[in-house]
Amino acid sequence: MEPNLSGVPETLLIPLWAKAAETRRKRPIFRDERAVAMIERIDYDFSRFAKAWRSQIGIVVRTGILDRAAREFMAEHPDGVVINLGCGLDTRFHRVDNGRIAWYEVDLPEVIRIRRRFFEESDRYRMIAGSVLEEGWLAEVAPNGRPVLIIAEGLLMYFSEAEVRELLGRLAAHFPGAAMLLEMLTPTCVRLSAQHDTVSRMGLRFQWGIPDGRALERLDPRIRWLAEWNYFDYHRRRWRYWGWLALIPAFKNNFNGRIVRIRFV
Repeated sequence: MEPNLSGVPETLLIPLWAKAAETRRKRPIFRDERAVAMIERIDYDFSRFAKAWRSQIGIVVRTGILDRAAREFMAEHPDGVVINLGCGLDTRFHRVDNGRIAWYEVDLPEVIRIRRRFFEESDRYRMIAGSVLEEGWLAEVAPNGRPVLIIAEGLLMYFSEAEVRELLGRLAAHFPGAAMLLEMLTPTCVRLSAQHDTVSRMGLRFQWGIPDGRALERLDPRIRWLAEWNYFDYHRRRWRYWGWLALIPAFKNNFNGRIVRIRFV
């Protein structure tokens, strides 16, 4: 299958490759057989990522953090609602599904067209075609008073600060009380995106970053910071020499991503 993607949508192939590569390791951190199956059906030169070990372990770490957080949300709210923004070809629902959760995948029409070749909808699992920066998709999500978890993985760094501010404000207005898990980069990572081991090969650059998760509270008064997890705190040996550099606080806090948990009040 030829994906026919370009620009930011093409980046969905990076985490797909990373999870398939992890699954093929002798002692993987996790397994994602669906990712392997999709890689085998997509006509794309994934060998261009062969030396991108930093992106690969970063994606593996963030996947583990988000999977765990999603399971914790479902343990507390088994009949809740999860909204996965900029879903790409993510397979999280099929890894963590508790048999009761309502799950929405949201991405651009060209991405959802590809998803439909690999995934089928059900009464609890829906795919919505539309830009997360526009309001149209919101009308298709009906929490009906149930607790909501919003996930934004590998997404917000491609938007401007103004776009991020507008999106978060819209989410706060539509889903008061919702929790959100989002991936953020530091300003240093954004400035160095021309040297990124995968994104730069697609001719793309990151746009938005913040020094720490608490800075999100300055974007909208309805945002409350709850927690955050730095990628360097996990699987240090897999980070090679970066794992040792991460023992230096200035390096750890400026040269990697993290997952931030917030709540809209």
